[in-house]
Amino acid sequence: MTATTLTGSLLVATPLLDEPPFRRSVILLLDHDDDGALGVVLNRSADLTVDRVLPDWSDTVNEPGVLFIGGPVGTDSALAVAEVIESADPPGWRECFGRIGLVDLDVPPELLAGAIQRMRIFAGYAGWASGQLEGEITEGAWYVVESEPDDVFGLDPDTLWRRVLRRQNDQLAYLATYPDDPTHN
Repeated sequence: MTATTLTGSLLVATPLLDEPPFRRSVILLLDHDDDGALGVVLNRSADLTVDRVLPDWSDTVNEPGVLFIGGPVGTDSALAVAEVIESADPPGWRECFGRIGLVDLDVPPELLAGAIQRMRIFAGYAGWASGQLEGEITEGAWYVVESEPDDVFGLDPDTLWRRVLRRQNDQLAYLATYPDDPTHN
């Protein structure tokens, strides 16, 4: 039985995790329980605008207005992660933690008008079976840190890995300067 849930936390890839698709990734955990975990990679944007694949939602997503690569699982499906305004509970929205949750993209966007503060759409997700994520954390593949709403919706996802590490109050902050290629150090 999972003693504590990591839902709402960030998984930050350690330098040891050097293989695609998770090299220097930052994953927001949307669900974590005894059955496993599900999250989306926050710092992998695609060269595809939302208006090309889901035009009805293009006015709802925040900048940069592109689709994000949420992970290697279910890449033919989309997950919409949104932050709703205080005390909103719009139709088609399921809370994950706080004011962050998932939006059902089959619901007409106009039913959520005024309730969504910020939103991103992800193609695919990252998933772990029961106990798998805990094993990877124990092996040193991930750092688990607290998330902030701007991590999910920030304008510069390419620098997220360094920014999240830099704000930590321990030795993790030093890893923000870890070179892209340590052999060129």
